[in-house]
Amino acid sequence: MTGPAPAAAGDGAAGGRPAWMAHLTERLEGLPDTWFSRFLPPEGGGARESAVLILFGPGRGGGTELLLTERAHTMRSHAGQAAFPGGGREAGDADLVGTALREAQEEVGLDGGGVEVVTVLPTAHIQVSGYDVTPLLAWWARPAPGWARDPGEVERVVLIPVEHLVDPANRFRVRHVSGFVGPAFDADGLLVWGFTAGLLDRTLRLAGLERPWDDGVVRDVS
Repeated sequence: MTGPAPAAAGDGAAGGRPAWMAHLTERLEGLPDTWFSRFLPPEGGGARESAVLILFGPGRGGGTELLLTERAHTMRSHAGQAAFPGGGREAGDADLVGTALREAQEEVGLDGGGVEVVTVLPTAHIQVSGYDVTPLLAWWARPAPGWARDPGEVERVVLIPVEHLVDPANRFRVRHVSGFVGPAFDADGLLVWGFTAGLLDRTLRLAGLERPWDDGVVRDVS
């Protein structure tokens, strides 16, 4: 992959967006979909279309922050795990952008009017659920306080500085009892792993923000 020199995590650009977002978009062109996930939608599509919002915005103390949610601990699947806001497409959604914004509004009270979708990342197939998930990289020009609007789905909303995420001290790999081994992050005490961490890992790498970290550190997760 080639492209201009990456910007620092907090660097701004036209419209307030960090310069690394333009860098990421340029580098995305020509990449195979399998660079993000080796699990692609099957022929004819999976059980349901879905979308998630990888939402960055201006940090409260400067720099850039990422919005994550902690799923409710009572949910039947992925209980208590870190996730991007999003969910399955419904009949009234005009497109997957509409799906992601609607779900984010329902989950964390997001005002979609202040959100700009910068680029659409390749769709991945989630084998456990059968869903085809399309990630949308977005910029939150006018951040507002988020909250767990539906406690049946969201335990809490977390805003994590990008500088925290790229700090090697907060990066490692996890090993699940199923045999899965993949990248993970400590997001201020919230463990980010699985599909969410995989997307975040590749997003930071493609943006040129990743710093060398020790992938030999592996922690067990159940």
